[in-house]
Amino acid sequence: MSKRQWCRINAKAGEATEILIYDVIGSYWMETDAQTIATQIKSLDTDEIVVRINSPGGDAFDGIAIMNALRAHSATVTVRVDGLAASAASVIAMAGDEIIMGEGAQMMIHEAWLYTSGSADYLRSEADRLDKMTDSITSLYARRAGGEFDEWRALVAAETWFTAEEAVAAGLADRVGTNAAESGELAAAFNLSHFRFAGRDHAPAPRIPSAEAVEVTNRKEGDMPTLKETLATRLGIGADVDDETVVAALDEALAERATETPEASDIAARAGVISVDRDQFTAMQAELAANREFRTRHETAEVTSYLNQAMATGKFPPSKLSHYETLMAEAPKATRALIDELPANAFPVSEVGHDGDAVNQDDHSVALSAVADRVGFGFADHF
Repeated sequence: MSKRQWCRINAKAGEATEILIYDVIGSYWMETDAQTIATQIKSLDTDEIVVRINSPGGDAFDGIAIMNALRAHSATVTVRVDGLAASAASVIAMAGDEIIMGEGAQMMIHEAWLYTSGSADYLRSEADRLDKMTDSITSLYARRAGGEFDEWRALVAAETWFTAEEAVAAGLADRVGTNAAESGELAAAFNLSHFRFAGRDHAPAPRIPSAEAVEVTNRKEGDMPTLKETLATRLGIGADVDDETVVAALDEALAERATETPEASDIAARAGVISVDRDQFTAMQAELAANREFRTRHETAEVTSYLNQAMATGKFPPSKLSHYETLMAEAPKATRALIDELPANAFPVSEVGHDGDAVNQDDHSVALSAVADRVGFGFADHF
């Protein structure tokens, strides 16, 4: 069973490039991953990008990545909310040089969420991480719309829903579409039961911040660089490098500074090289490592949950769990495709006798080989 795509890019010569975000955002739920989309956006040769949104949100990291990719592009970005821009989808909407709400469209802002498990100390650290992420997202809304950060933080904490007109009044959008091309359809029948309110009709009226929206002539000047991008800029390396490269460059810069003579420092100053305090670099390095560890833990927990669910539905016996864990580490996408193709209830989920398990495992190997051949998986010998 293949996953749907949550983002499509339609680029035609001589026309504005259209990006449709019409489902739950993120590779956890869908086939498309944010890194691929961001890379495609970066490579677009166009002067105008139109982003059409009808999404209940999804992965906050992916939403921020797409927003930054759009803001970094030299093209004029117009965002049209055709139905719903909730959660991470509202973050992407903030990338627009102009944001247009379709008639009947809605926008929702709320605090970042996380599904995880662990000890009390670990959960407290994860809660602190969520607070920092929510503060970063809140600053996007405040910078776009104007008003005090604390006002917007309260709106985010309350899970605030806006009609098209209310979003414009709050400064989160520039205008409501007035013709057929700009008036979007109502939000698709997304499942909103996991939110505090199931849409604007079930939510209280938003409290509009008193300050007027900030007049910004060029929205792209308001990009929110990530910590890694800031470090990469200061170190003089490409912004698209991986975390390990940034950490290595930090270590090298610190080592060079420790052995640098006064004469060398003077030469560096004349060459336009900026010296940064060691403690500041160390703090940045620690923050970068913590972010990487947080993402790794989140991904590991998701893989464990996915494999346990597959095993619980009888797709493979418990004795094969370690093999699938190894395969997920080597080739996650191919392994997911393989497991998704395996039939449920192929193995009993309760004790049925010891002799039958070996027979069932032989049957599993035969069925697995057939599925692996069908989906083109090259690691069947690991099973």
